[in-house]
Amino acid sequence: MRHQIAVILPAHNEASTVAQTIADFHRHLPQALICVIDNQSNDETRELARQALGRLGRLGLLLDEPRIGKGHAVRKGLQSVDADFYILADADLTYPARQAHELLAPLQLGKADMVVGDRLSEGRYQAANQRPGHNLGNQIILFLVNFLFTSRLSDILSGYRALSRRFVQNYPILVAGFELETDMTLHALHRQFSIREIPIDYQDRPQGSYSKLKTVRDGARILLAIVRIFRQYRPLGFFSGLSLVALMMAAVLFVLIADQTLWVAIAVGLAVSGIAFLLTGFVLEALLKMDQLNFARDLQLQSFAPTHSKLQIDVQDAPTRALQLL
Repeated sequence: MRHQIAVILPAHNEASTVAQTIADFHRHLPQALICVIDNQSNDETRELARQALGRLGRLGLLLDEPRIGKGHAVRKGLQSVDADFYILADADLTYPARQAHELLAPLQLGKADMVVGDRLSEGRYQAANQRPGHNLGNQIILFLVNFLFTSRLSDILSGYRALSRRFVQNYPILVAGFELETDMTLHALHRQFSIREIPIDYQDRPQGSYSKLKTVRDGARILLAIVRIFRQYRPLGFFSGLSLVALMMAAVLFVLIADQTLWVAIAVGLAVSGIAFLLTGFVLEALLKMDQLNFARDLQLQSFAPTHSKLQIDVQDAPTRALQLL
């Protein structure tokens, strides 16, 4: 069954907040399907979610994802629910359900493929969040992404997002954990999907609810994801940087210790490596451009497909409707 709007709520040990989160989203989006993905909770999250969703009838869905990680849970939800628009949020009451309509509006008007609930531009996240390391990490990662992709985003790590059906169908989730938001944003930037940001009234977790984020661990994962995606999506820049480092080291060795055979051999090796890195960058950049062209072409063909299908159905059903009118 296809729904107009689906709310996807991954949940791991959110017993203190999951029922209220479900109730809040149902209050503000009464027509939406609320889908909770229990990600191996060892408290009462699953039972409380089951009870809350049971009161919604056909508009409630509870799924289980045995692999630990937000990426796995969101993938399960998106693959299991067919909808025109998707809302992603956490089941911890940090994201205001009352602003869901603001996130959906640009999608419904066809002005965006992804709308992000911006926690940072008006200082709400910094004021509510009691973890200084997370605030610093947000700023570092935001700077790197905007620098590498020449974008002007304000919050790439927000978990409150609205997604179009087109974006969901063309975004393969290949990450497991909290690097999901970074990966999702960079995929949209690379594939030139339209992104809008809407300031939201972020609130810190209520008392008794605990974050699963680890500043150092998850920050390192996100930084590694950026390096990986930079290598994949900006190969010429990535390998040119490696080439420059290798050639500079080779030049220094040639100048300073050219009279030592071993170091000369090392310098030659570095010079050859530098040239190889540069050539690798050019080749991968060419392949990337071809991939982008193919993706854009396939996306354009997708946009025509529903129109053709509808026309075909209308033509086939025309005699039947004519008989009904008679």
